[in-house]
Amino acid sequence: MSNPLFTPYQLGRARLKNRLVMAPLTRSRAIGNMPNGLMARYYEQRNGAGLIITEGTSPSPNGLGYPRIPGLFNAEQAEAWKNITARVHKGGSHIFVQLMHTGRIGHALNLPEGAKILAPSAVKPDGQQMYTDQEGMKEIGTPQAMTAAEVEAAIGEHVQAARYAIAAGFDGVELHGANGYLIEQFLNPKSNVRADEYGGSVENRARFLLDMADRVGEAIGADKVGVRLSPFGVNAGMPVYDEAETIEMYQYLAEALNGRAVYLHIADHSSMGAPEVPQSLKESMRNAFSGTFLLSGGYDQERAVSDLEAGRGDLVAFGRMWLANPDLDERFRAEAELNTPDFDTFYTPGEKGYTDYPALAEASQG
Repeated sequence: MSNPLFTPYQLGRARLKNRLVMAPLTRSRAIGNMPNGLMARYYEQRNGAGLIITEGTSPSPNGLGYPRIPGLFNAEQAEAWKNITARVHKGGSHIFVQLMHTGRIGHALNLPEGAKILAPSAVKPDGQQMYTDQEGMKEIGTPQAMTAAEVEAAIGEHVQAARYAIAAGFDGVELHGANGYLIEQFLNPKSNVRADEYGGSVENRARFLLDMADRVGEAIGADKVGVRLSPFGVNAGMPVYDEAETIEMYQYLAEALNGRAVYLHIADHSSMGAPEVPQSLKESMRNAFSGTFLLSGGYDQERAVSDLEAGRGDLVAFGRMWLANPDLDERFRAEAELNTPDFDTFYTPGEKGYTDYPALAEASQG
């Protein structure tokens, strides 16, 4: 029986060569928030994936909460991304850029002059620190609550970033509604205590994401828009809230995103200590969403094949495995041993732990 990971898949207008997806992975190599040649080499090495989703890329100066993350909010950045998309396409892969606005998760030392730490509400994330190149670890403070004009501006920034993405050669964009960043800060009633149309009920708290998906889809086509969600996620100080309401929120989003997104990317972080996303919720979301269902979170090849064969998803994303194994697709085919990720170099500048992981051929020669 053939391995379903290596069967082609039609994602909107894109014909993926396989169902292997490289998950978005923050790597902090974008000096000055600019895409560069080292990043191009990194993505080029990993173009065995049918689809690559880039590291979180900010659509706004306000969203650059971490050090050295890339942006896509001006023409110079868009031009620099062209080298990366061209190299990925040359290898037969497709590439979506993940638009990640960090919201309250950031520090002023990581932001350019004039940028602000903004969030749905002035609610400080409990016990969170942020690394800065200037002064090391710093406590994350209380963000500024977004005004109605700033909410509208943030949506507009995502729309402009999506336009830049298409101009830069990307096949689409992923709206990052997971991992405790700006969009999820709107979804969660403990980080969103607004009293306007973007706060309160499940429908109101979902409005920011849905309005954004509508506007981005109008700009570049809904068949080029993906959405990432992490139900029950606790990354970046995101607090757990009532289970029934959590299920209601994500069920509502799965239904509402029909026609607004080409894929729904479900991140289950239970392998890293977060509460498990109930299989029943994943199944109900899959049934409610008619587009492509992308699974991620602690997968190995065996589990990925099992879930694809069982119809639990259409594509499977791998994160740390791709990080440490630039030729992960070849290693899966050969059932070869995998390189071990070097956690100490996940976010450090330079080639080490980034573009120097050996490919299978190099390892066998060594």
